[in-house]
Amino acid sequence: MTARPGARGRSAVGAALVAVLLAAGAAGCSADSSAGHASSSDPAAAAPRATVLPSQARSLPLVQPIHVGATSVVARAVPASVPVYRTPTDGAPWMTLKNPEPSGAPLVFLVQAQRDGWLRVLLPVRPNQAQGWVHRSDVTLFQHDYRMVISISRHTLTVYRGSAVQLTEPVGLGTATTPTPGGVFYTMELLKPSDPKGAYGPYAFGLSGFSTVLTEFMGGDGRIGIHGTDDPAGLGKNVSHGCIRVRNAAIERLARTLPLGVPVQIER
Repeated sequence: MTARPGARGRSAVGAALVAVLLAAGAAGCSADSSAGHASSSDPAAAAPRATVLPSQARSLPLVQPIHVGATSVVARAVPASVPVYRTPTDGAPWMTLKNPEPSGAPLVFLVQAQRDGWLRVLLPVRPNQAQGWVHRSDVTLFQHDYRMVISISRHTLTVYRGSAVQLTEPVGLGTATTPTPGGVFYTMELLKPSDPKGAYGPYAFGLSGFSTVLTEFMGGDGRIGIHGTDDPAGLGKNVSHGCIRVRNAAIERLARTLPLGVPVQIER
């Protein structure tokens, strides 16, 4: 993935995912492959194309006022570029992020706090879990009550709505040399490969985080994601370059259900 001007390390979502899924930018997950698995060992050979789903722009209830905590607050960019500041008192922006994403998905942030016309947001940039401040007037606010927890030790993905478990699935994770990074991220893009039976399954969510060891991979910069798989035998194992693999039926359900801006907690 190539960093955009002014983004200071930010890249198009899906570094290996866009190079492979969109052929226009990518995510580290597109690079995932299992040794000896013919259909996944060379994702670039098939070069499946993807389209951005209309559901990525689905409306959520407007937040009035903001309640950060029990629900998640998502800030969707309004202008074509959004200046991001290190603090609300800075005279000049730290970086400027473009809207929409190269794939056409809207630029979204996960809100962490508010202060006098400012919002502190989780950013889709390196280093992982970086935060910055944006003007309240530059975004539209929405809320939802979904979250995901991925356990590295148990190889599971659990989806919650409020306190209720909606789904628990086994997952394939990164290997010892290309581990899945821990931390809190959020869903920021949903792609649909043209071949639902391919290496990435029928859908792939791009996340706001990056591999901690891969800074460049197959034309991208190692952004991680959650996607389906054509190798279900790899679920419950460490087989990827850092992305999270789930059953195709599970990623289909998530794609139908989840909005963008869902917190994804990856814990040991």
